[in-house]
Amino acid sequence: MSIVTVQLGQCGNQIGHEVFNAISSDVHGTHGLCSKKENESYRDACKERFFSEEKSEVPLARAVLIDMEPKVISQTLSIAARSGCWKYDDRSHFCQKQGSGNNWANGYSVHGPRHKEAIMNLVQKEAEKCDRLGGFFTIMSMAGGTGSGLGAFVTQCLRDAFPTSFILNHVIWPYSTGEVIVQNYNSVLTLSHLYQSADALLVHENDVIHKICAQLMNIKQISFRDVNQVIAHQLGSVFQPTYTAEGGLHYSRNPLGDLMETLVPHPEFKMLGLRNIPQMPENSLAYSTFSWPGLIKHLRQMLIANAKMEEGIDWQVRPPRLGSSVPSSHSTNKPLHFNTSIANLVILRGKDTHGVDLGGFRDPSLYTSWLSPQDAFNAWKTPRAFNKYEKSAALVSNSHLISCVTSLIHFPTLTSTHRAYIHQYTKFGIEEEDFLDSFTALEQVISSYTIL
Repeated sequence: MSIVTVQLGQCGNQIGHEVFNAISSDVHGTHGLCSKKENESYRDACKERFFSEEKSEVPLARAVLIDMEPKVISQTLSIAARSGCWKYDDRSHFCQKQGSGNNWANGYSVHGPRHKEAIMNLVQKEAEKCDRLGGFFTIMSMAGGTGSGLGAFVTQCLRDAFPTSFILNHVIWPYSTGEVIVQNYNSVLTLSHLYQSADALLVHENDVIHKICAQLMNIKQISFRDVNQVIAHQLGSVFQPTYTAEGGLHYSRNPLGDLMETLVPHPEFKMLGLRNIPQMPENSLAYSTFSWPGLIKHLRQMLIANAKMEEGIDWQVRPPRLGSSVPSSHSTNKPLHFNTSIANLVILRGKDTHGVDLGGFRDPSLYTSWLSPQDAFNAWKTPRAFNKYEKSAALVSNSHLISCVTSLIHFPTLTSTHRAYIHQYTKFGIEEEDFLDSFTALEQVISSYTIL
């Protein structure tokens, strides 16, 4: 089945381009480290998933590009076409001359309704190109106006127009130091609206990816492109073809559906996080060797200690013994460090994946009491290596709520009591009551995750 990617705003379009670049590079690379037959099956599955080849010498990305300013889309189309390996369809983008001014309400209440018909026509045409539509993958920032506001509006439109298709929203959490003064307002509104429309939200935090660039990739002067390439690599490690059953003969045909079935057993719990190991500069790969036991040990501890990367893991954190009481997260003593999971998915790529021991992820103490480990844990594998890594592992987790969500609630609540910046939203039709509804919705999400 095919996935239609919807790239929204400057952030969504730049990351989307890097995702297709990473996928294309992986497919055309000579580093698969597997049989020719295996490699051909992998390539065919990938192309069906992400590209179409109708009347074009190079594959066309199954994507719709949306922004309220033309500059980024123009650059993105041009750079992709120059690669010679893939390109965007020149007719599958929508842009205007005026942006959203980092205002969620402007994107959601003004640009969304005004341009709904034109945008949804593009999406419909892209969906009709698919022999079998698996769903939609949207990419957006939560800080600005177009990605967040228009992104939330478009997601609702997707749900209305394609009620049986899967929708996975990939959202970029802004830097904690602040990218725009109203990013917390934008983020609260975005998250609460997406939670109603999407099947799941996959979150990347800019602060975390920045640390990976600095500490693991050894990049001295980190650019947005560096950050976007790390995000794209992690996304590719999840969405490239795998076998979802032990001893499976065919690559997964419904990637979004399989992901939802595996990780979202209850509609109250939709927040997904992603960890990926190893990650290092390309010029270091030739001098590095990895063992599956070592990679799995690190990945499990990253889950338990809620570490976002393999450097700086707290090895003192241990899951509670079954039957012992877990301290409340509301306790005034030391905070709860152990990361309880609802569901986990481990994806292994490369040599000798068939013999990897994943018993540590089936430990009942890792999971909430209302799901058995047999239902809560899944593993997908392929002998085909990914992007020059001989062995690599990804962990997609639906677990104890991402800490940045909790911190998000407090700042806007404080400032909204003083009506700071609220007038910028009310002039576009978003009232204080809408903010209160969004706060209430997010507090319910936080409460649900906190009692795990």
